[in-house]
Amino acid sequence: MKNDVSRRLIDFLDGSPTCYQAIENLSSRLREKGYAPLRESERWSLERGGKYFTTRGESSLIAFRLPAGELRGFMLTASHSDSPTFKLRQNAEVPSAGSTVRLSVEGYGGAIMRSWLDKPLSVAGRVFVKKGAGLASKLIDIDRDLLVIPSLAIHMNREMNKGVELKANVDMLPLFSMQGEEGAFRRLVAEAAGVGADDVVSTELFLYPRTPGTLVGLNGEFIVSPRLDDLECVFCCYTGFVESESAPSASAPLFCVFNNEEVGSGSRQGANSTFLEDTVGRICGALDMSADERGAAVADSFMISADNAHAIHPAHSEYADGNEFPVLNGGVVIKYNAAQKYTTDGLSGAVFSRLCELAGVPVQRYSNRADLPGGSTLGNISGSHLSVPTVDIGLPQLAMHSCYEIAGVKDAEYLIEAVRAFYGKSFRHGADGRIALE
Repeated sequence: MKNDVSRRLIDFLDGSPTCYQAIENLSSRLREKGYAPLRESERWSLERGGKYFTTRGESSLIAFRLPAGELRGFMLTASHSDSPTFKLRQNAEVPSAGSTVRLSVEGYGGAIMRSWLDKPLSVAGRVFVKKGAGLASKLIDIDRDLLVIPSLAIHMNREMNKGVELKANVDMLPLFSMQGEEGAFRRLVAEAAGVGADDVVSTELFLYPRTPGTLVGLNGEFIVSPRLDDLECVFCCYTGFVESESAPSASAPLFCVFNNEEVGSGSRQGANSTFLEDTVGRICGALDMSADERGAAVADSFMISADNAHAIHPAHSEYADGNEFPVLNGGVVIKYNAAQKYTTDGLSGAVFSRLCELAGVPVQRYSNRADLPGGSTLGNISGSHLSVPTVDIGLPQLAMHSCYEIAGVKDAEYLIEAVRAFYGKSFRHGADGRIALE
């Protein structure tokens, strides 16, 4: 089981260098499993018992199944498709010292910049090209070792190992070529898109590291890979979603993936958009549910917000809370924060804990050290658009926001099992305060 899950996870990570390829991969897998694609710009005709998915901005996705009978609620997971990286400028080529050409970039999200130095890199994303009188979107991945960001030699800065500030506009521009072939990068991008250079209108391209994910440790107990935050949760939630198809439930399972979490979720395809709210509304409308019936269904719904969590660092335990410090391979992490940066409360934490107990899945708990602020997640953002009880969870990892991150192989199995069990349930919030997972 371990090797199978780990191998499939690594294959998904390696095949998803940007959010666009991640959603393309998920869409392809869903089609193969019989899920019908729905376009937001067309009317939806849904059948009870049917399986569907829709996308927004080629970088967010919601897949769902409808119960054969009455729809009495929604069981949702939410994760995100983007990871910290560097985004290329529209006019990327920059003549540089030593007769070289570098590519102009700006930081996307809070990357650990030094982790990107001296590694083979390439470029992937999407390109908009001319097509007749209109435009077409093309996904590209320049699948070769193309770029590198050189660090400064220690002989030129003897303080290097004492900590050096890196500037994105100076130190993080990747080396592309020697001078003499002006416009070569644009031509390379056009070739990858299958068009001429003059047909490229605009680009959304990102750097990605070329070294594939792998297992390390005495017994292969650790996974090292780019984009574990948060494609590991995306993969596990997807796997649990499709593996729960045979489980009877009066609730509609929804598998949600949003883009732009690393930069605040404020885009039209982010968790702070209307994407989820619109999708739920259209499902209810297609099933001829009244506003009152929709309200009742939303009230009997539950969301798992899945975004990876900090494991205790083996060399720096001082940054962990004294009582709540997740460990690698120790189980799924429930995240708590008094200021609601994590949306878990007593109810949602108890529901998820009980679900995992019934499924035989170990659970850990995480709180930031009280004097250190933490990051926010999808839960409290999406909850402002669809108000349902939500638990913030994740898988423990080290080196979060590094170019290469570290996680435990067992934890992916645990989350798949928890999500599989979750999607087979319905949430019922009784008037007497009792909670049921049916």
